[in-house]
Amino acid sequence: MFIDSHCHLDFDDFQENFDEILQNMATHLVTKALCISVNQPDFPKVLALAQKYDHLYATVGVHPDYENTPEPTFDWLTMQAQDPKVIGIGETGLDYYRMADRAYADLEWQRERFRVHIQAAKAAQKPLIIHTRQASTDTIRIMQEEGAKDPRGVMHCFTEGIDVAKAALDQNFYISFSGIVTFKNALEIKNTCQYVPLDRLLIETDSPYLAPVPHRGKINQPAWVSYVGKYIAELKGIPVEELAMVTSRNFSELFQV
Repeated sequence: MFIDSHCHLDFDDFQENFDEILQNMATHLVTKALCISVNQPDFPKVLALAQKYDHLYATVGVHPDYENTPEPTFDWLTMQAQDPKVIGIGETGLDYYRMADRAYADLEWQRERFRVHIQAAKAAQKPLIIHTRQASTDTIRIMQEEGAKDPRGVMHCFTEGIDVAKAALDQNFYISFSGIVTFKNALEIKNTCQYVPLDRLLIETDSPYLAPVPHRGKINQPAWVSYVGKYIAELKGIPVEELAMVTSRNFSELFQV
């Protein structure tokens, strides 16, 4: 019924109760989950999960938060993307929040890494998973310059306003909302969620982070994407079954699974 379009099941938070995590997915009618790569050394664990479980999938990429880590090359990304269980490139993008004390020029490595991911996605013809935090202007600009419109992708854990959402939609991207949309004070995110059309909408947990209400503050898990879906259905004034069907269809259409 639901699909978690972004989670990190390879993280240590899940190692002691992994079977329970999978059972909770089934209990909450979460049929698939996309396990997101954040760095090169841990990518084999992400891929191994996808290869072991039919309903789990993987991406390949290096998160912009990871500075002192092996740099992903075009050749490495495109080679790993050949695996049929690797259905996307990322997560990639820009994050200026965690490095706010750094000069703009000192973050050129982030922008160059982002460009390499876009180029690899175009070559592999697999969608991008883009992270942006306090860097939306540069994120959209580089997407436009590098031609991210083809192969397109998803702006994950979206926390921007309607103007950024429109720019991403114009680039043929989907917009994914996490448990943040359920938070009481997340008014701008709620407004943006209402703006995004159903046929461009995805839902996610970003687990183990950002657990939705009523589990806020706990270790998040893919099963709880159902709470995100139920909340957005209420926000948009549609039955939860319709929201689940549409977002699952969007996931399958984007990632071709």
